[in-house]
Amino acid sequence: MNAVPAPSPVRLLVCDDHAVVRAGLLALLASAGDIEVVGEASSGEEAVDLAARLAPQVVLMDLQLGDGIDGVEATRRITAAPDAPHVLVLTTYDTDADITRAIGAGATGYLLKAERPEELFAAVHSAARGRTVLSPPVASRVMAQMRAPSPQLTERETDILAQLAQGLGNREIARALFISEATVKTHLGRIYDKLGVDTRAGAVAVAKERRLLR
Repeated sequence: MNAVPAPSPVRLLVCDDHAVVRAGLLALLASAGDIEVVGEASSGEEAVDLAARLAPQVVLMDLQLGDGIDGVEATRRITAAPDAPHVLVLTTYDTDADITRAIGAGATGYLLKAERPEELFAAVHSAARGRTVLSPPVASRVMAQMRAPSPQLTERETDILAQLAQGLGNREIARALFISEATVKTHLGRIYDKLGVDTRAGAVAVAKERRLLR
């Protein structure tokens, strides 16, 4: 009776800008036995390049990567390529804006670094099969977002949000809408509060997710 051959290990690319963290991840993943780390990247740009050259099945991606593009933009570029690998975010950040931006960029999963090693190994295998993987706290936030009613923005706030989505700064928005910069800042503060974010990119990401932009 012929023995069933063992499945090939999952080919994985690790991206984290902290050398010590990468070294710890590599040592941890090596203990799994059925995961093969084919490369490591210290920046978003390097991750995009290595993903194209090494053809991993999964990219383990941090969100905050220091200088250069962040993990969200790296995820967007990686997943836009033909025969793209799946991206599994591994981060300490679990704000609504971070989760929305990462999933919107094409991430298959979103895992927190507080998870146990066994959960990480299982998530890598699930991601390799294209299955969505979310840490329990992240899943709870996603469900809360889906259940929450859409925030009610005023017409002026919607106008400012639309300008924000075009990449305009406060001064440019003020000129376009014939209002003062101080008024723009006041409206931005209210927009952030209503959307539950604290950055311009987060506001735009949530607005697109909830279809608040005209």
